[in-house]
Amino acid sequence: MTDQLTYAVVIPTIGRDALTDLVGGILAGPAPLPEEIVVVDDRRDPDPALRMPSTEACPTRVVASDGHGPAAARNRGWQSVSAEWVVFVDDDVQLPADWTRQVADDLRVLDRSIVASQARVHVPAPSGRPTDDQRRTLGLAGAQWITAEMAYRRSVLLEVGGFDPRFPRAYREDSDLGLRVSRAGHEIRSGERVVDHPIAPGGFLRSVKVQAGNADDALMRHKHGRNWRAATGAGPGRPGRHLLTVLAAVGAVAGAMSHRRRPAAVSVTVWGAAFLEFALRRIAPGPRTPREVASMLLTSALIPFAAITHRLRGEWQIRRSRGPRRPAAVLFDRDDTLIVDVPYLDDPDGVDLVPDAVEALSALRRNGIRTGIISNQSGVGRGLISTDALARVNARVSELLGPFNTWQVCPHAPDAGCSCRKPLPGMVRRAAEELGVPASECVVVGDIGADVEAARAAGADAILVPTNRTRPEEVSAAREHARVASSLVHAVDLIMGANR
Repeated sequence: MTDQLTYAVVIPTIGRDALTDLVGGILAGPAPLPEEIVVVDDRRDPDPALRMPSTEACPTRVVASDGHGPAAARNRGWQSVSAEWVVFVDDDVQLPADWTRQVADDLRVLDRSIVASQARVHVPAPSGRPTDDQRRTLGLAGAQWITAEMAYRRSVLLEVGGFDPRFPRAYREDSDLGLRVSRAGHEIRSGERVVDHPIAPGGFLRSVKVQAGNADDALMRHKHGRNWRAATGAGPGRPGRHLLTVLAAVGAVAGAMSHRRRPAAVSVTVWGAAFLEFALRRIAPGPRTPREVASMLLTSALIPFAAITHRLRGEWQIRRSRGPRRPAAVLFDRDDTLIVDVPYLDDPDGVDLVPDAVEALSALRRNGIRTGIISNQSGVGRGLISTDALARVNARVSELLGPFNTWQVCPHAPDAGCSCRKPLPGMVRRAAEELGVPASECVVVGDIGADVEAARAAGADAILVPTNRTRPEEVSAAREHARVASSLVHAVDLIMGANR
């Protein structure tokens, strides 16, 4: 059970009109208020700038994510906060007046084994029979792991790498995260709090436009296997029937063009039966107004083609993005690579992260690449740092950057004659052995020549991320025998084949 609750609120937005009222409502709520509210502006053109209400008790920050979609926007938000819990709230959700008390009550009772708390989403039912578009929104009320309002421990976001930005829409990105968290052995629990999700006005062809999500289904299958729908509670879908409908239509056209009447007639019959089954299934539960029936007939003819086109696009994007073989593990130097170098650091409060360290590690972890640290700490051997102080500093690094799969530290003085101090390969080899992978399947990322030399001696790949203390000759040698990156994020781009 949490003794002192700290939580931050992250709101990805495209600038909806209700945003100001949403933030104002949170600020006006009862204690305990969030540690801060981070509004992530995901508009491609952030002009005019968003102006959000703020208080001294709960500051509000606006950060930009350049229109890369809600998954990337949420990552930008949670990576910028330090609270124990991160509560994601969509900008079109309506919160009760006492929501801050409700969310705190839900989170306080959770022990450390529970890493996420999902709100109960209520979708106000429309008067009369709902339309097809309204039924889609009503389905959110029972959706699993939906991030319309959901809280995650920041530690588990660090562990699994957060949201996968390859999901560009508000579709499947929350299911992907929930499934990865669940498969990592963690528990997600529903809370008692309830939030409202309004039904947005739909368009005549909206059901065709949302078929773009089939590309995301392809990514889900690639990441989680054929049974991903059952694992996420997504329902069976209709990819097989849509494919049959499209093939029948293509067969009818091909038969007509080649003057093969019988095959053309059979194909037309199959297409017609498939079309009618789909259209009637969608028309039956609806209001059956002339406009709704016309929309169902037209979109039922178009949806199979849109669905299959987007699914094929998604499969093609996955194949194109595979690139070179990815390593089994990435081993990082600690000082001046992941944290700012402070000579003989013995105080956990002095740990200061290098910019983009969280983002770089998250990209690796959400792609299943293990991470480790290999660090020379001669201050122990020199008598300048105690082993307990070093352990506390390293624990703070893990707290800020997430759990590493291996820690290798050389505590010896330079003249001790050990086999582990970089540029010797001992720590690289021990890390690979602990991870159960060949050293040749590891990449070492560091800021000086000793990191590159240790990697090469062990048979691992290496990437140098130079800093002000990196000597020019070390950069030149790395360009010849390894790779050089301008930042940690650039190093991860190189490791992932420039596709994260």
